[in-house]
This record gives sequence, structure tokens and C-alpha cells, in this order.
Amino acid sequence: MHGFAVTVNDTDALEPIKQRLGVPMGKGSCHTAEVGRYVVEGHVPAQDIKRLIARNDDSRGLVLPGMPAGSPGMEMPDGSVQRYTVERIDAQGATHAFATHGE
Repeated sequence: MHGFAVTVNDTDALEPIKQRLGVPMGKGSCHTAEVGRYVVEGHVPAQDIKRLIARNDDSRGLVLPGMPAGSPGMEMPDGSVQRYTVERIDAQGATHAFATHGE
């Protein structure tokens, strides 16, 4: 998938995983991934993940709370994309705007 090797682990016990990976409170979503040393939470576009990896800084990962229409996996039949912002988790656990998508 977009150049990433994927292993799926279905579980209903996501909260301990989100806590271990440092997903900030209130920023959780329906999917949690580990990509190298980063956490990726929600329907984050692959190009944002690749950009974070290329930065190679002390970021903890990326989050996209909710399930915005038009984000990866939430594509709309008419191709529309709800405006949404992917946030970067810094080394201290605070979030900052990283990329904005949509109209």
C-alpha cells in the first residue's frame, strides 16, 4: 500500500495501544498504525506520512481525528473532499497543523 508493508492486527482494545504510542487525548480515531518509529492515527494520506518520515526529526507521529469525507478510505462518489487538517505530534506530545487537504 503506497510502498508500505502492512500487517493488520484486529483488536477492540485500542486504548492501551493509543496510550503506549502517545496519541494525545481527544485526537483518537478509528485506526492506529505504527510506521517505523511513528504513530499514525486516523485516515492520514500516505503523502503526509512519507513527508513526516523524510523530515526525520523528533516528531512522534501524525493524527487526523474523526473520519473526514474524502480522506483516504472515506472517498466520496462525487470526488468531493471535506476540508481537514492532519496534525503532527511533537516530541512533547503537543499537536501542530502539518497538512491541510480539501476545499
